[in-house]
Amino acid sequence: MKFNVVSSFAAGILLASTICGAVYFTEDPAVTKAAPKPTKSEQKTVLQPTEAEMKDKLLTAGYIVQPKADYDKTIEATKKAASTASAASANNNSKKIVYRAVISVTQGMTSIDVGRMLEKAKIVPDDFKFSRDVEKKGVEKNLRPGTFTVDTEMTYDQVIATIFKK
Repeated sequence: MKFNVVSSFAAGILLASTICGAVYFTEDPAVTKAAPKPTKSEQKTVLQPTEAEMKDKLLTAGYIVQPKADYDKTIEATKKAASTASAASANNNSKKIVYRAVISVTQGMTSIDVGRMLEKAKIVPDDFKFSRDVEKKGVEKNLRPGTFTVDTEMTYDQVIATIFKK
């Protein structure tokens, strides 16, 4: 495009916006407002159903209707039953849960990697502590590749002896 065409276009836009602005600011604001539409005011009367009608509607819909006193008694009985059940289950849960895991050791793994796997399997509580115990025993370089089965009934020494050769 040539410069003359672009400048003519810009001048036309400027002229049009100036005319629109002049009309906007000189116009009487009262003329532009629309008259509010009259609204119809209808009053609806809502009848309150009686207590018996409400109970009948709820019963036909499948709900259970009971007084607050009966509801409170039911809640109390449920709490007592739950507390006795939890006490009974606490006695039954005294058995220790045994976790068993199959650990796959590959070439290039370290005692820290084995400790992480044992911690994920909930065999040892801390992977770093396991690694330090392995280093204290001096068997960190004797990690043998293979698949080993360990469980929580084994002692630390048994787990180390299973995975590391002496």
